[in-house]
Amino acid sequence: MASSWWEIQILCERSLEDDLFWRLEQFGCRGTCSQVKEHACLLTAYLPQEQVPLLDLAALALLVRQDALCLELPPPAIQWQLIDEEDWASTWKEHWQPQEVGDRFLIYPAWLTVPDSCDRLLLRLEPGVAFGTGEHQTTQLCLEALEMRLGDLSVYPEGGPIIADIGCGSGILSVGALLLGARKVYAVDTDPLAVKATLENRALNALPEEKLITGLGSVDQLAQMIEAPVDGIVCNILAETIIDLIPNLTAIVQPTTWGILSGILLDQAKAVADVLEAHQWIVAALWKRQDWCCMNIRRS
Repeated sequence: MASSWWEIQILCERSLEDDLFWRLEQFGCRGTCSQVKEHACLLTAYLPQEQVPLLDLAALALLVRQDALCLELPPPAIQWQLIDEEDWASTWKEHWQPQEVGDRFLIYPAWLTVPDSCDRLLLRLEPGVAFGTGEHQTTQLCLEALEMRLGDLSVYPEGGPIIADIGCGSGILSVGALLLGARKVYAVDTDPLAVKATLENRALNALPEEKLITGLGSVDQLAQMIEAPVDGIVCNILAETIIDLIPNLTAIVQPTTWGILSGILLDQAKAVADVLEAHQWIVAALWKRQDWCCMNIRRS
């Protein structure tokens, strides 16, 4: 017999999105997604029925409204319903369709039949529970930045750059880099489910094992995995984590190493840039989309 899940939906101001993501995570939600339209955001989250009594959902509604009041924002509208596990597993897939990103990528869900022909790079993806479906602005910015960085492979005499993907999530940036011509990618994440998802997406895209090497951990793990300093770094996580990582990057880089950093809100950009400058990095370009930005960096 199928398990039942609570499906929680919150309609709120876009500026409240990140606070509510945190609130839902603290509440114990297993999966969360968002849909943004103009100034509104619809957050949807799921958690097992047996984990949360109905009274706790009422308490969550109160906390969500208090969060909005503290930020002097209109109170969100919140509702919940019970759904069967099979319905949840299939329903979200119905709404995730192939998506063009940048000039070259087509993000293609794993459960759809591969087209006979395609004029874009087909990046097949089964995200599982890991972050990175290509829908979020930060992922799109990183893929577009990779297109720019890997547009001319002739600057890499040995056949493409070697890249480190820190906080690889679903592995979407690692796979994307290899499709663009990277010679090798080392991908790490502190979440074993993310490492598992990256390995699955490596196989889904028929990439050789020796081209995409994964590990559980962060920069310290990368330092043990690589044979020489990397040519490039991609990192799409949270700004606070990026700030903590920056001092450790010297263990894996060389004077010509470049980086693509995202997961950074616009009002966090200066704090990240200040730490980068203090550790001999320059922000060569900053791209933004809605409330998020992507930094293209190089060694100073």
